[in-house]
Parts: sequence; structure tokens; C-alpha cells
Amino acid sequence: MPSISLYIHIPWCIKKCPYCDFNSHAVKAELPEKRYIDALLQDLSLDLTRFIVRQPIETIFIGGGTPSLFSPEAIDRLLCGIRRQTRLAENAEITLEANPGTFESGKFAEFRAIGINRLSIGVQSFNDAQLKKLGRVHSAAEAIQSAEIAQRVGFSNFNLDLMFGLPEISGYSSLSDIRTAIDINPTHISFYQLTLEPNTYFHKFPPQLPGEESIFAGQMQCQALLESAGYWQYEISAYSKLGAQCRHNRNYWQFGDYLGIGAGAHGKMSLALPFEVYRSVKPKSPELYMHTLGEEKPVLCEADNLPIEFAMNHFRLKEGFTEVHYRAATGLSLDSLQPGLEQCIAQGLVDFTDGHYRCSEHGWNFLDTILEKFIR
Repeated sequence: MPSISLYIHIPWCIKKCPYCDFNSHAVKAELPEKRYIDALLQDLSLDLTRFIVRQPIETIFIGGGTPSLFSPEAIDRLLCGIRRQTRLAENAEITLEANPGTFESGKFAEFRAIGINRLSIGVQSFNDAQLKKLGRVHSAAEAIQSAEIAQRVGFSNFNLDLMFGLPEISGYSSLSDIRTAIDINPTHISFYQLTLEPNTYFHKFPPQLPGEESIFAGQMQCQALLESAGYWQYEISAYSKLGAQCRHNRNYWQFGDYLGIGAGAHGKMSLALPFEVYRSVKPKSPELYMHTLGEEKPVLCEADNLPIEFAMNHFRLKEGFTEVHYRAATGLSLDSLQPGLEQCIAQGLVDFTDGHYRCSEHGWNFLDTILEKFIR
């Protein structure tokens, strides 16, 4: 049976960042830990029954918001409840997103003790002036300290989130952030461009950003530095050491199945290919989510939309895909990707070698152009 992942959304954070378009809500009162964990476990029970899940969970990703705001006791009750309801793979990857503040990093040892085996730390920059512009509540020193704490308490696998294309500050360079990250020696680095997303403060009041050519040149320099330090770019914004790719996110990009529980969480489950693929979305409001469990209905995906959805995910991966994988993931023949695939190959955007279709070096920088070929 195909592997399956579980995404869990905990939507609260200390402060809403001006660039953030995720479903997050600034804490205004005491966190409703017990009620929310109860709701998550009920939500999981409903989805396990609805989608007739029999295979073990291979990966769990607890995202947000800032999940590390929850107490280790609450996260432990969540993980114990999951284990009572379903099987976890023996080597399941269990990731928790965390902020680098003293309050969160002080819990790292307890998170490790209850079964979290991977941390994703939202650093964004090691420059205090940039952190202030980005609305972050931690300092550069706290970011470095949090990574040191993670290593000291036994996290041999952890990610650092970093951004590029940040607001212009005299003397600042993303190269400095990357050098600091490499010195810390995480197993994984997420390095993605700041974008001014709709419905964010930055979209309404945009900061002064560098020009596109400057951003691209800086990105290339940082990527070269990461490669020289042993961080392989396996996805558009993901770099890892050997054997340390994020298995949970790879499942997304390989068009795998996953349950999504929590306020605003998304899920995708395939009951029968290609005509019974379902998408689910839970209510964004935490209160509404906790009061209306089970009322939302999964949406059946049209088989005609599967090729573009597959392409949108898989072309993010440098390894590409094979015809066998495409059939297994969608239930469709490779003809359903035509004529887009042929056009991309003819224009040098996609290579076909060793049975794999993958972005060319040229196409890697023009992913939007590639995806346009598959829109019908």
C-alpha cells in the first residue's frame, strides 16, 4: 500500500508576522490546549474512518502557527492519542515546528523525550535588523542558541528556515545568513524567497526590496555556497545533507496521500485512482474548527485536474519522475501529460534521461512557464 503522512496544524503564535499568509492567530488569552488536542484526536478518528486508512503513518508534521508554544505534556497526549488510533511506521519521521525564542527552546529536551525526532526552527535571518523588519520576536543570538540547544539535547536531524530577497539594509547579505547556518551544521536548510502574499501586512504596505536581478544573483551565490558545504538542493527551496531530506515534504511533492487535521489543515487521499481522489480543508477559525468537527465534506478531484496537480508538485523535485511513478500516483497514462510534456522537452525546459522526466537547468528557473504548458 502507498505510504501516508499526517499533517497537524496548531494555529497560534506569539505575534502575526507581516509576511505570513499561513493560518496563524496571535495569542490573546490562555491557549486552549486540552480542548484543541481533544478536537485534533476526534478529527483524526473521523478521517481515519472516512478514508478507510489501514496503512501505517510514515511521517507526522506538526506545523503552524508556532506548535512549540504548546506544552510538552499536550504534545505528548496528542502523540499518545495518535498511537492509540492508528499505527506509526517503526521509523516514522515526526517533525515539530519551533521558534528560536528562549520560551520554546527551553522545551526541546522534553519534546525529544516524548518522540519528536526532527525540529524545524523558524530562523528566517541571523541579522537583528532584518529580524526586526520581518516582525520576528527572537534575536540572532537566540536563533544560534536554539540550534545549539537542539543539538545538545539530541536532535541529530533538524532544519533551519531562512529567507532571501529580504528588505534592503545597508551592508546586509543573505550570504552572511547562509555562512552562519553552515557553521551551525544542521542536517537540512530551507531557503526560500520572501514574497508579498495577498492579505498580509507586507502586501498592503510593501517594504523596499532588492531588484529581481540582484535577488537572483544573490540566490545563485548562496546556492553555490550551500553546495560546496555539502547541502544538496533536492527541491526548489530545500537543501539537505546526504540522507536527510524531509520525508514528509517529499511525500507532498511526490503527489502522495496525507491526512490533514487542525484548523485550516489540508489533506489529500486517494481511495481509487483516478476517479476517487479527495481533497479536504478544515475550517480556519480555531473556535469554528473545534465546534464543527465532521461537518465539512471532502471534495472529489476531477481526474482531468490530476496531471497539472502532479506536475505542480513533482517538477519541484530535482530528481523528476518516471512513467511508472506517474501511473502509480494518478492512475492515468502518460498520454494525459501531453502535449505539455513534449512542448517542454522541445523548448529545453524538461530533460528526459534514464527514464526520468525532470526540469533542465534552464527550466529549473522557469517553473511557472513549465506549469503553464499543462493547464487546459
